[in-house]
Amino acid sequence: MRRVLIVGTGLIGASAGLALRAQGFDGEIVGTGPTEQTLTIAREMGAIDLWVARSDGEAAAASADVILLAGPVMSILDWMQRLAPVLGEHQLVTDVGSTKVQIAELAAKLYNQPGKARFLPGHPMAGKESGGAVLAEAKLFENTMWLFTPAAGAQPSALETEWRRWVAKFGARTMDLDPARHDEICAWVSHLPQMLSTALAALLEETFAGDPVRREEIAAIGGRALRETTRLGASPYSMWRDIALSNTEPIAQTLHALEQRLAHVRENLRTPELKEEFRLANEFRKRRE
Repeated sequence: MRRVLIVGTGLIGASAGLALRAQGFDGEIVGTGPTEQTLTIAREMGAIDLWVARSDGEAAAASADVILLAGPVMSILDWMQRLAPVLGEHQLVTDVGSTKVQIAELAAKLYNQPGKARFLPGHPMAGKESGGAVLAEAKLFENTMWLFTPAAGAQPSALETEWRRWVAKFGARTMDLDPARHDEICAWVSHLPQMLSTALAALLEETFAGDPVRREEIAAIGGRALRETTRLGASPYSMWRDIALSNTEPIAQTLHALEQRLAHVRENLRTPELKEEFRLANEFRKRRE
């Protein structure tokens, strides 16, 4: 692996470039993406060596060993289709998309066939509530889980094995999952918490938007619990739109389950059932510690 192309140099893409450099990668890292500003920031930070315009992305990919697709899910799907005709079997495409079923299905059609480039779907469980290259850091992936959803029974290519080694050097643990299983689990552990935080923050904003006195009171009184519960409410719609579009049913199922659970809590505020809810919640937290 001597030349890497990062398509999308936001938080995750730029952090991957910084992590490669921090772990001793001495090849060339090229970036491309939709905005010159983000690409310039990534270059100035040292996440990439140079950048090319989005319109020149296919040409840059043709001479890369590994292409990392680091944009939102719909952008990844678009780039998969754009790049498939210009890549060969000596190359590897991987991604960081937050959902995997649609990506894995398209990969089976366009990649991983004789004469075609390899595609290894991936998803680092890392990030921040805000995005952008300016927030990128080489240690972003330390002590995180980097998920892969390879085709069942597929033998990894040499580049796939090498890319997995670099991910391990970033400090990430890895796990392989079936794409559908990935999307189901992530709906519970990532997408549901985001929607809950967004809904709560939006409810507070809408309820108290026209009352400056009460807004000041909430700002003064709201402590750590409110800050932590609404922290994810700062996440950008531009990323979560694609997650909602590509994982609609699993997210809807988790939201429905939560709606039922909240109704159960509401109905039992004065009964011993509330104590049971706290016991179950405490048990879950103990297993997480």
